[in-house]
Amino acid sequence: LQMRPQEDAAHEFGHVQSIIAAFAVRKLLEQLNQYPDFNNYLIFVLTKLKSEDEPTRSLSGLILKNNVKAHYQNFPNGVSDFIKSECLQNIGDSSPLIRATVGILITTIASKGELQNWPELLPKLCLLLDSEDYNTCEGAFGALQKICEDSAEILDSDMLDRPLNIMIPKFLQFFKHSSPKIRSHAIACVNQFIISRTQALMLHIDPFIENLFALATDDEPEVRKNVCRALVMLLEVRLDRLLPHMHNIIEYMLQRTQDHDENVALEACEFWLTLAEQPVCKEVLCGHLSQLTPVLVNGMKYSEIDIILLKGDIEEDEAIPDNEQDIRPRFHRSRTVAQQHEGDGIEDEEDEDDELDDDDTISDWNLRKCSAAALDVLANVFREDLLMHILPLLKELLFHPEWVVKESGILVLGAIAEGCMQGMIPYLPELIPHLIQCLSDTKALVRSITCWTLSRYAHWVVSQPPDVYLKPLMTELLKRILDSNKRVQEAACSAFATLEEEACTELVPYLAFILDTLVFAFSKYQHKNLLILYDAIGTLPLLSYIQMLMPPLIQKWNQLKDEDKDLFPLLECLSSVATALQSGFLPYCEPVYQRCVNLVQKTLAQSMSQPEQYEAPDKDFMIVALDLLSGLAEGLGGTIEQLVARSNILTLMYQCMQDKMPEVRQSSFALLGDLTKACFQHVKPCIADFMPILGTNLNPELISVCNNATWAIGEISIQMGPEMQPYIAMVLHQLVEIINRPNTPKTLLENTAITIGRLGYVCPQEVAPMLQQFIRPWCTCLRNIRDNEEKDSAFRGICTMISVNPGGVVQDFIFFCDAVASWVNPKDDLRDMFYKILHGFKNQVGDDNWRRFADQFPMPLKERLATFYGV
Repeated sequence: LQMRPQEDAAHEFGHVQSIIAAFAVRKLLEQLNQYPDFNNYLIFVLTKLKSEDEPTRSLSGLILKNNVKAHYQNFPNGVSDFIKSECLQNIGDSSPLIRATVGILITTIASKGELQNWPELLPKLCLLLDSEDYNTCEGAFGALQKICEDSAEILDSDMLDRPLNIMIPKFLQFFKHSSPKIRSHAIACVNQFIISRTQALMLHIDPFIENLFALATDDEPEVRKNVCRALVMLLEVRLDRLLPHMHNIIEYMLQRTQDHDENVALEACEFWLTLAEQPVCKEVLCGHLSQLTPVLVNGMKYSEIDIILLKGDIEEDEAIPDNEQDIRPRFHRSRTVAQQHEGDGIEDEEDEDDELDDDDTISDWNLRKCSAAALDVLANVFREDLLMHILPLLKELLFHPEWVVKESGILVLGAIAEGCMQGMIPYLPELIPHLIQCLSDTKALVRSITCWTLSRYAHWVVSQPPDVYLKPLMTELLKRILDSNKRVQEAACSAFATLEEEACTELVPYLAFILDTLVFAFSKYQHKNLLILYDAIGTLPLLSYIQMLMPPLIQKWNQLKDEDKDLFPLLECLSSVATALQSGFLPYCEPVYQRCVNLVQKTLAQSMSQPEQYEAPDKDFMIVALDLLSGLAEGLGGTIEQLVARSNILTLMYQCMQDKMPEVRQSSFALLGDLTKACFQHVKPCIADFMPILGTNLNPELISVCNNATWAIGEISIQMGPEMQPYIAMVLHQLVEIINRPNTPKTLLENTAITIGRLGYVCPQEVAPMLQQFIRPWCTCLRNIRDNEEKDSAFRGICTMISVNPGGVVQDFIFFCDAVASWVNPKDDLRDMFYKILHGFKNQVGDDNWRRFADQFPMPLKERLATFYGV
């Protein structure tokens, strides 16, 4: 519905009024915070002012929580003591909302480093658990659960004299409590300590597991959900304890994956994903495949609520303007540098478009996606053994009259594409034409999933005579690019990009037709899908034909002002075209590069000239410009050197690397790494200024910033060689700490390991003495990444360090053996390094000891080492 001008103005005015009101409230709060007593009033309203309604009292507590977060260190002693004692006295308030607010306040104070300065907190809360009064017990448990979530690491450290030794046995007593809410809190508290293998929990692991089994069929969904979550985590860290009960656990998880509460079902479905990663998967699950397969397939249907949220009943929406909130900030998400893995299936880095991104308006992860991901990884484990259970189901699903069922069948077909490809080949000559027909189904959600599934079989399509499948597929996909439904347009563009990658020169005969379609799509597409269209353009083969697309691109380019957000996707598109054309793009490259540098400079200038109290400038422009410069550096390599030489980009980067906003720092570190690879001669003079900043950003609380800083340090060290020596001390201790930190995300661990390896490669004397402190986690996290240059330099580093400090690896040698065996194809000289170390170790300990040592190896490891290295 279009607003008429006066409505529009009224709407605008209302919007402006609400902004002014919010601004006024913020100003008022800032002024009130100048008064030391203000926080006393807030706690008084929360805990004592019973005449006020609960939402108002809770709001007062939440304002206080924000103050604690921002200014706690400035609270006068009397104020903070008063707040603490009020919290403990009112944790058992009769209102659940007030209890929860007090709990949030307590954990916020605790996480401000106050656990050490509030020694009575944990004993008091544990004591209150024994209260006869339900509200007191529930309130105390709620607070403890929040503290366990926020401060798990410090609870398991010597700083507090290991309170978990008392707390965990205490929590276990409450697994059998009569109140479901209390039972649920108790499991949730203990669950926080599984992944980190906390000693206090490992000592009680058997009673913990027994108690979980006792609660398996609890009536309360929240309890069942926490039981499932615990079993999924135990599968990762204490498989040994679950193995004796594995048959029953699998039967139980099969029931729970069909739980009528979707949250329980989703938590249970994670079990199959985790089990697929365990070496025992095949052995323990093979007998259950006939039961599991239909359960997963059934979970892949859209639920009614999904269809409502996806507006699945609206077939034609191309004329409805995009809601700006629905446009994922795809280009604002600053670059994060990550490694590629062996057979990652759906979540693979490169296959990010493969994952079922058609459901982007539903919460990102749901039962449908989890079931599909589980089926994908299990197909990779079982291959044809899984297919025999899927085929009978597929026959029924793919030709089902109900569209929801048919759609789920097409999703199943896509999910098994990677793992079951060999077994599927005999059926594809019949299935691919059926799928091409489904591209013109009356339901948009069927058309969009068909695009995705066909892209998963693109490799096979391209291997066949082009007239049989490629030509009809191309023709239909191009029609879908011009579909009247935006979700289908998006899926078709993504599928088309995949098809382009697979087909390459096979597409040449159709290029004129393709380009006509894409140029037409330019005029037809709404804001959001322009982004995906740019992606399809960026993937086109033989980009000499791109001249035809340059006019609409350049026209858009000239229309847009520097402050227009539509500049983002356009800059991004030009970057991919530049990457593809490489030096052929140089005539266009300069204006793109220059505009990016100007955007960065402009934003920095604005943020410096504006005093604190005003709204900060929109730094997204700067972030997207930095990311695009990264893309140019990566695509153009050394050719970017002249542009860097003629600009002040390094000075601007030096400022960006110190920006208050984490995303700006994150993108500037990615750019630093890319420029280091492309034209180090310009970066080198600044290294003495950059390295201390990189060192201070190795803070794992900000994962992506830390990740990119780590990666950049690794790239710099390769270029610097032995000259890296003066900077090792600035970064090494933080890196070793990060690699040993529990719950650190995989990407950060891998980049940390690679950078430690690279530092050791160029400065072995400085890094090798610490070998024993990182060798074990180092080997564990690099065994899963693909052979590539980064892995190569890291392993050269580890071998060099072992030769300097062989004692550092002795205790963890089995982990080193496992990491060496993870190489599929090491270069000859690296293989020689491995050979020397393995044989050196074997000769050192003698044949008998080696035999005893090698008997601990799992069979596949033993075989690989014997085959490749003769040990």
